[in-house]
Amino acid sequence: MTDRGFYEFFCGGGMARAGLGPRWKCLFANDFDEKKGRAYVANWGPEAFKIGDVAALSTGDLPGEPDLVWASFPCQDLSLAGAGAGLDGARSGAFWPFWRLIRELAGESRAPRAIVLENVCGALTSHAGKDFVGIAEAIAAAGYRVGALVIDAAHFVPQSRPRLFIVAVAPDVAIPADCIARGPQEIWSPPVLRSAHARLVGSARAAWVWWALPAPPRRNIGITDIVQDPADVVWHTKAQTAKLVSIMSPLHRVKLSAGEKSGEPRIGALFRRTRVDVDGIKRQRAEVRFDGLVGCLRTPAGGSSRQVLVAVRGDEVRSRLIAGREAARLMGLPDDYDLPERVNEALHLLGDGVVVPVVRHLADNLLSSLVAARRRPALQAAE
Repeated sequence: MTDRGFYEFFCGGGMARAGLGPRWKCLFANDFDEKKGRAYVANWGPEAFKIGDVAALSTGDLPGEPDLVWASFPCQDLSLAGAGAGLDGARSGAFWPFWRLIRELAGESRAPRAIVLENVCGALTSHAGKDFVGIAEAIAAAGYRVGALVIDAAHFVPQSRPRLFIVAVAPDVAIPADCIARGPQEIWSPPVLRSAHARLVGSARAAWVWWALPAPPRRNIGITDIVQDPADVVWHTKAQTAKLVSIMSPLHRVKLSAGEKSGEPRIGALFRRTRVDVDGIKRQRAEVRFDGLVGCLRTPAGGSSRQVLVAVRGDEVRSRLIAGREAARLMGLPDDYDLPERVNEALHLLGDGVVVPVVRHLADNLLSSLVAARRRPALQAAE
């Protein structure tokens, strides 16, 4: 089978490219972050990559006719941790110049067959759901069919990381019947997505498709499979670990105690969060989990945002910061993926990325069929 050509906007370190795999050919990749750009070039070469703001691009920068366009546009203004500016924000608002390029490609008869927009689930609820409605309406106005799925990376890797994937298909593509579900699939369509869909009206609602995606095989890797050799990492001192334990709430101390009493070696994940206590005062709390998953990786804005691994063996408790290579494994990247030398740069790259096996599952079970589908006659496509 011939290569399927794709563009990758907001590409970061090329994790969507890694997930699509060698049967897909990257025609163009773009990111505005120079450090991420260096990582992209280190892993994929400079041939298709262009650094710079998406708003400064023109269709003259975009070669060929892509089958697929992938865009993991910035999430900062849509995230629950952000300021709530939504698609009007300086970062997440980059969607609009990106969409201008898609419309201009269509005007040149180079519209992609399929488009994937990836973002945080906060995109479904930001501005009381108006941002999601705005995206769906923009897609429908371009004549595309559109649907969405919420996929948690925990199905594939030991990381809790639900993300929104909006999939759009050009009007002249005859969507295969096995790509369309009769209604929302429970595994991929949580209540927040169904509520967002319920807000759609007019052309956006008429253009909606519930995409059919099979359930993945049972995940076969856990936290122990991502942990580096103890000789390659630095553990906290006993005093540092005791400090973390001291800021746990009673609930999380019980979780830790249960791990100690089990007598079996266990590895858990710990995150520091600011919580409001019963007295109404905000305090930093350490929250630990031993359910086989780590929490969602984030970009390291400071020491408290970096996740901690906790190892328990009997009454011995040890802790340490997660390593860059461990974070890369949590994103589904192979060990030969070239990471930045500075760990915070590596974690920034990874925390903004998309999980590789999630992309692969979408590509193998939906996107490949969509881009290979036959073209409909122009008159039929317009109806």
